[in-house]
Amino acid sequence: MPDLDLTGARVLRPEGWSDAPLSFHAGRIVGDPVGRSVDLSGFKVLPGIVDPHGDGFERHLAQRRGAMKQMDEGLIACEAELAANGITTAVLAQFVSWEGGMRGLSFADKVFHAILATRNTVVTDLRGQLRFETHLLDEYDELPRRIADWGIEYIVFNDHLPHDRLEAGKQPRRLMGQALKAGRSPERHLSLIRDLHDRTGDVPAALDRLCHTLGAAGLCMGSHDDTTAEARAAWRGRGVRIAEFPETLAAAEAAHGGGDTVIMGAPNVVRGGSHNGNLSALDLIVMGYCDAIASDYHYPSPRRAALMLEQAGVAPMAEIWHLISGGPAAMLGLDDRGTLETGKRADLVVLDAATSRVAATIVAGKVSYMCGEFAERLTA
Repeated sequence: MPDLDLTGARVLRPEGWSDAPLSFHAGRIVGDPVGRSVDLSGFKVLPGIVDPHGDGFERHLAQRRGAMKQMDEGLIACEAELAANGITTAVLAQFVSWEGGMRGLSFADKVFHAILATRNTVVTDLRGQLRFETHLLDEYDELPRRIADWGIEYIVFNDHLPHDRLEAGKQPRRLMGQALKAGRSPERHLSLIRDLHDRTGDVPAALDRLCHTLGAAGLCMGSHDDTTAEARAAWRGRGVRIAEFPETLAAAEAAHGGGDTVIMGAPNVVRGGSHNGNLSALDLIVMGYCDAIASDYHYPSPRRAALMLEQAGVAPMAEIWHLISGGPAAMLGLDDRGTLETGKRADLVVLDAATSRVAATIVAGKVSYMCGEFAERLTA
């Protein structure tokens, strides 16, 4: 794509809206005009969306039971969806879990290698995130090697075992469905999760050692669905400084008070609350406890959430949009993006001012998506 001067648009700078032109050269934002001017009157230009956690890619890899044979084709389709929703950097969250199937180790190995093989052939910056179930103690020794092999820079720890029901001697809910997805008999699946539950006492010390190793390697580390202040403090003690989707106000307050990064889901904002009755993202945003908003499972939601928050008068747009651009970028250590400032990557999304729909998405100066009148003006 040629170097451009974008004129006539409203541009969202760190300090707020500006009518000054935005220019980029060799994939970077520059302070002086570069030559070719494109009139974007009637459009808004904002920083590209940085999505720190999303699993909406799964439906592109396995629309029905079983995975596609060629995962790269699914990832290419996913990249098109990301671009159409203004996302310029996407963290694809893949499980390694006792649940097996699409959340099993072998499937994750294929996904992460497909991301590595695909990321340099698409425009959107695709990155893998490992969601690791804490009770898989037998995988701990090999995990650092696997993470290096997969090119993972961000790991999140989960514990989705149904401890309460197992402790009470009850059969876990959805046992039959989980066993079917994992390719196990219900009896074998139940035996597995009981064995994992019985080793709960060994998990904290093993996590201490694992997090020390991963932290020394420079990995970004987070915990998922924290429920108590004590749990968040324990994670912080291990160097795990990101709290993804805390389920209670106590956990969110503890994270914020301890200087940890708090991520909430954009669908939570769009829906007006959590789909499963957990903590409201809107409440945390209003309280100033939320640092970043993620697509979670729905790629259109970050943009929609920001627009809804602006319409509701929650904060100025520069502060709101920061939750889906500069905030996530800082959390991931990507200081070359997230704001429209001189020297930063030319990652931006162009919105139709009348409809707020995405008209174009540009990543490091390259178009990943464009449509309608924007395309006409660019090619005129």
